Amino acid sequence: MKTKKIDRKILLSTLWIFAILNYLYCDIMGIMDVNLLKQYLTGTVNGMEMNENFLLGAAILMEIPIAMVLLSRILNYRYNRWANIIAGVIMTLVQTATLFAVEPTKYYLFCSMIEIGTTVSIVWLAWKWIIPGKVNNE
Repeated sequence: MKTKKIDRKILLSTLWIFAILNYLYCDIMGIMDVNLLKQYLTGTVNGMEMNENFLLGAAILMEIPIAMVLLSRILNYRYNRWANIIAGVIMTLVQTATLFAVEPTKYYLFCSMIEIGTTVSIVWLAWKWIIPGKVNNE
């Protein structure tokens, strides 16, 4: 049985969608967590004030994987490869750092491992991306 090779652009875009869905569902579980919900209602979660600047920073951070869904499909090889490597490294580092900010819940740790695994996979696939038959991969 022969397996079909998946276009690298589609694969990377799909992995970004997978990461985004995991980010979103983990956030939804956080709202369902009674201990966190009480903190959300006060405007301070684990000592961090959920003010306009914090939320703007969070929005900018989440725009990275959202933009990568599109950029992975439309950028040419060189820019696509580097955009995926840079965005993947940023999201991996940020997600890893959140695990050390406060003691994570079990569900947060579980989702984080999936998210980190996904963004590391994106970096790896982009790093190893070579177009067969092309000398300079343009």
